[in-house]
Amino acid sequence: MSFLSGPTPPFNNPPIHPEYFEPSRFVISGVTLGKTTLVTTTVNNNYVIGQLVRLLIPKTFGCVQLNEVSGFVLSIPSPNQVQLDIDSSRNVNQYIASSANTQSQILAIGDTNTGIISSTGRNIPTTYIPGSFINISPR
Repeated sequence: MSFLSGPTPPFNNPPIHPEYFEPSRFVISGVTLGKTTLVTTTVNNNYVIGQLVRLLIPKTFGCVQLNEVSGFVLSIPSPNQVQLDIDSSRNVNQYIASSANTQSQILAIGDTNTGIISSTGRNIPTTYIPGSFINISPR
């Protein structure tokens, strides 16, 4: 007797809700330039040290030299700030607060993988890839 499987029922393949995944994207309220770049968000963020992030800064906010630039989180001075390893001390315009429709954002770079980084293969100790998303859905 053969068994044929049909399409996956909707209850087994729920839609992806971005609000159920950490880390999220955050709106930037300020950028302090220097040898390292300090990014302040409008709300507390959930980034961790060593995580890879990307800045998205539209032209109306100045600081366009940092648009699409990625860097690692070096420290978290306060719950709504991250210090990045991006050198913005030269040839970068100051950040300008704007009420434009498109907001400047900081985003985590990662995917749904929480793979193991190990030179010996899939052995303990487990080290998770910085920037990997963690499912925090209520289910």
